[in-house]
Amino acid sequence: MSKKKKDVPRTESALKAKPISASRSEMAEVVLPAMTNPLGKLLGGHVMHLVDIAAAMAASRHSNSYVVTASVDYIDFRNPINIGEIVILKSQVNRVFHTSMEVGVKVFSENALTGERKHTTTAYVTFVAIDAITREPRPVAPLILKTADEKRRWQEAGARRKARLALRYKKRHEKD
Repeated sequence: MSKKKKDVPRTESALKAKPISASRSEMAEVVLPAMTNPLGKLLGGHVMHLVDIAAAMAASRHSNSYVVTASVDYIDFRNPINIGEIVILKSQVNRVFHTSMEVGVKVFSENALTGERKHTTTAYVTFVAIDAITREPRPVAPLILKTADEKRRWQEAGARRKARLALRYKKRHEKD
């Protein structure tokens, strides 16, 4: 009778750290009439939908797991995106906590005729990694920070998380 190897739970310390570059994702889509408002501008709700998809790709790449959206901390619409333009989304994991990750997303519009690009939207989305079998949150590998920009994003993500949790805690106690 052979001994079976015990399943060892995946702990954060057992997970191999990954560089932020491993999570970077990009997607693009042409803005068609059905996606726009009467002024020919891409609907904000559609931008939010695309942001969620691009952010989920980065979170899934980093965690190598299913992910679910936990919160959208911030979304800023700076410039409209016109019908016929290409909408480009770039995302990356900014910080890993225990089972959650903050992902930053930048959205750009590109004029297909001139090649001009404009930064149109910025968003920060938090995802939780989900175990494929138990469907419960699972630990996520830590990040390897290489550049000053990555370190700045990491610090800013921690401040956003602190503010988000303080607000959540305050709202829970207001109900009491």
